[in-house]
Amino acid sequence: MIGVLSYLIFFLILALTFGIAVMGLNLQWGFTGLFNAGVAGFLAVGGYTHAILTGPARDAVFGGFELPFIVGLLGAMVAAGVVAIIVGLVTLRLRDEYLAVATFGIAVSIQLVAVNWEYMTGGTLGLIGIPNPSKVLADGPLRQNAIYLALVVGVTLLAYIGLQRIVQSPWGRVLKAIREDEVAASSLGKNPTRVRLEAFTLGCSLMGLSGALYVGFIGFVGATDFLPIITFQIWTMLIVGGSGNMKGAILGAMIVWGVWTGSGFAISKVVAPEWQAQSGALQAVLIGLILVLTLLMRPKGMIGEDVTVSRHATDL
Repeated sequence: MIGVLSYLIFFLILALTFGIAVMGLNLQWGFTGLFNAGVAGFLAVGGYTHAILTGPARDAVFGGFELPFIVGLLGAMVAAGVVAIIVGLVTLRLRDEYLAVATFGIAVSIQLVAVNWEYMTGGTLGLIGIPNPSKVLADGPLRQNAIYLALVVGVTLLAYIGLQRIVQSPWGRVLKAIREDEVAASSLGKNPTRVRLEAFTLGCSLMGLSGALYVGFIGFVGATDFLPIITFQIWTMLIVGGSGNMKGAILGAMIVWGVWTGSGFAISKVVAPEWQAQSGALQAVLIGLILVLTLLMRPKGMIGEDVTVSRHATDL
């Protein structure tokens, strides 16, 4: 029983952590129509920033400032946001698949920088010893993970409530207007380029926050934690849950992460040890199959976008 509870807590921590990144992507794609294929890169920026700010001093490696955990989270958001502004100024005039290719290339470049810039990232060895605040507050893995889960739940709720208020505000309605008809929005005095940059920056800041929470929980960060498969997973979570709806983002994260971890557990039990490395590819195949089935059977996802109707339309 304790083992099941421990695994459930572990599962929820990671699912909700990724759910924050999915909400950031939802703001970009679901509400603004920005095809960001570089999610893994912004997760990496947030993760490494958190590790540098909060981690212990290390020989021949930058950082080790041992700052409080909350400072690491805020710093991760700021760093990811700054990178997003730089990237957005260069790429956001692109459209659709061109933006996807550009952001994907930037994410791969960030991952390669993490591998090779040893002074900043520790290179292939990564950075270890990243403090987890729950270990100071409790003894034993179960209690520590329960405390960290409470922290992640709190951060997820804050992100959800904040985003809900944002997308229901006049600025949120401008996002949808630009997504649906940029020319019409421009004719009403809106600046699509500026608004897209704001949405892109805010979404990437949430991805940086997600990366920081992940690194803070694992206690380690390395370049292999942010491979392109992470972007694929985050996008699948959004599509399965339903874009344009923050509840769908959370639900999609739960479903897809559950399938990913469940299939990994099944492979470890059924497949012979010498074949498990090759069989691990079945996880990606299964996620891809779920993605295709969702697009065919429920193109709007499990929870579709909330339909907003003008109050004047009811008088027609």
